[in-house]
Amino acid sequence: MGRPAAADMEPFAVLIVLPLVVGAIAERMFRDTPRASLAAAVVSSLSVYACLHHFDPTGTWNGLATFLVAPLAIAFALGSVLLCYGYFEGRRAQRRLRRAWLPQREARG
Repeated sequence: MGRPAAADMEPFAVLIVLPLVVGAIAERMFRDTPRASLAAAVVSSLSVYACLHHFDPTGTWNGLATFLVAPLAIAFALGSVLLCYGYFEGRRAQRRLRRAWLPQREARG
């Protein structure tokens, strides 16, 4: 009960919110899904390690702990990249495809 409410939200922020933000920023920076996915995976893993190192100065969490929780952060980051790509790029592409497949009317003479 002695811990502040902000300390209780640190795992949520580090493992869920931070990777979502990293993935969205990576997609907007690269605008290319493979490069944004790679950048989001690497940066989210490194950010989880940095946050664990920063928030736990006593060293009870180590590199192995980061290795074990990194797939969760990577999954959220990649999901964010694909969600942003589908939202920003997919709608315009689908609209163009629908118009391209409309049957052409022939001129009757």
